[in-house]
Parts: sequence; structure tokens; C-alpha cells
Amino acid sequence: MTAPMSRLGFGGAPVGNLYRAVTDQQAHDALEQAWAAGIRYFDTAPHYGLGLSERRLGAFLKEKPRHEFVISTKVGRLLEPNPSFAGGTDLDNGFDVPDDLVRRFDPTISGVRQSLEASLERTGLDSFDILFLHDPDVYDLEAGLSSGLPALDTLRDEGLVRQIGVGVNDAATATRAVREASLDLVMIAGRYTLLDQEAERELFPACTSQGTRVVAAAPYNSGLLATATPQAGATYDYGAVPDSIRERVSDIAEICAAHGVELPVAALQFPLRHPLVASVVVGSARAEAIAENAARLEAPVPDQLWVDIEAYREATR
Repeated sequence: MTAPMSRLGFGGAPVGNLYRAVTDQQAHDALEQAWAAGIRYFDTAPHYGLGLSERRLGAFLKEKPRHEFVISTKVGRLLEPNPSFAGGTDLDNGFDVPDDLVRRFDPTISGVRQSLEASLERTGLDSFDILFLHDPDVYDLEAGLSSGLPALDTLRDEGLVRQIGVGVNDAATATRAVREASLDLVMIAGRYTLLDQEAERELFPACTSQGTRVVAAAPYNSGLLATATPQAGATYDYGAVPDSIRERVSDIAEICAAHGVELPVAALQFPLRHPLVASVVVGSARAEAIAENAARLEAPVPDQLWVDIEAYREATR
């Protein structure tokens, strides 16, 4: 019997050298801290560091009882040898790893099978609990949904994976996927946060209708909500922070401070207040940050804070 998905999940992109290189020991220490903190849901993808994240998670989780954790990976991007490799890095795609491999979009049933087999080989695990179709809108949305979703359904029917879903940043794409397929889960990044509730409009009603659960990723909106007050160098959705967004965050931070709650505590706990949300996923390759997030999840938050934040939302719609 597989463990239930933990309320706090481990996002595997940073241990795939997202933006900066981390050592194997640093990655292992981060994963050890996650396990010690009670995290039992781990998410990864071939995209993360051209397979490095999967290899590191697999090396760690192979030593843990298989029934005690839940692991998801993603399909849609196949990794193939880079014929033009000349000692460069993959930083154009955000990862500080050698670009000796390239990504090729293939959402067909054969491509999805090949992706699963390659991920199993990289991790050394015997199974994944969840497969997500990864970013079909980045490549070819029509082909991604019309081929990738039925392919995942086939793998689930064959018993090769327990649950299937889609993992995207775009709420409209996620909504369409939920309506067009029988998905167990949808992972939506940055669209259901203390700052941005776009997913509430159409995605959540669709999930309710279809019986689809939600994994809320990137609750800090790529860093803007990760500190008690907005920092000068913070990013929003991996880019510059618009003035209107910065002002909104400052207002929310003041509401939190008035209740003795730091902004990142509220940001981490907010998504889990919705009954559709099964887990909130945060990525880090720093053990101390993981311990801090685990503490934030358990920090007391007065009910009046949520009342005041909802009032602010209503007043600023």
C-alpha cells in the first residue's frame, strides 16, 4: 500500500541545478531534511537538469521503503544526445548542467512509454505513483492534449502508474485538460497562491465536476512571497515584478504583519485551505530552507487573517 501524499511536497527542479549548480552532497542533505521533516511526496521531471533531478531523487529514495513515499515524474519531453554538444551548459533552459542532451517533444503513446522507461532507469525505482503530462502548451497544445492524455490513460489502464495528470503553469490549459480527460490530479504552478487565484475561476469548478485533485506548486510565485517583505531582487513568475504586483504584495504583507504572521507562512498555508488541494509543492536544494518551510506549514495563523485577506481581495477585484 502506497503512502498518502504529504501536505508539503518536495519540488525536484532545484536539485536538478535550477539556475545554479549544487553538489550531490547538498542535494542529498536537502532530501534528508525533507524526509526528516515528514515530506513523503517528491516530484521530478526529465526536464529538470536533463535528468539530473531524477537521478538524485532516485539515488536517495532507493534507500527508503517504497510504500512510505509518493513520487511523480513527467512525460512529454524525451532526452536525446545533443549532436552539437561542445562543452556548453543548459542555462538557456535554466539549468546549470552540461547540454550534452536535448529535449524532444513527443506526447505519443510510444513517446510516453519511452519517457517512463527512461525515467525508471534514471531513478532506479521500480515504479512511479503519478505521471504528469508536462507543459504541452510550451510545444504544441493540440498534439499534446490529443495524444498525451490518451497515452497516459492507457498506461494507467495497464497498471503501469496509479494516477495521471497534467503539470502546467497556465490555468486555461489545465482546465481544458481536466475537461477532456479523466485525470486524477492537476499540478498548477503559480496560479493558486496568496497573490494569484486565477485557478479558482474555471479550473477549480472543472476539477470539482470531474473529481480531480489539485497539486499547488510554486506557492511563493518564484520568490516574491518567500520573504516577510518584498525584496528588491525578488522575481514574480521568474521575471521582473510589475509595480502593481509589488504594491499588492506589500498590502498583503502588512495584513499578515498586523496578525503577527510572516508573509511566507500565509503563502505556504493558503493553498491548503482549499478542499481540492492535496499538496503544496515547494522546491529547494537548501536543507535549511526545507526545514524553514516545514516549520511555516505548522505555524499558527489566526482565522481573522484569512477573513481580512479575503476582504482585501474583494475590495481590490
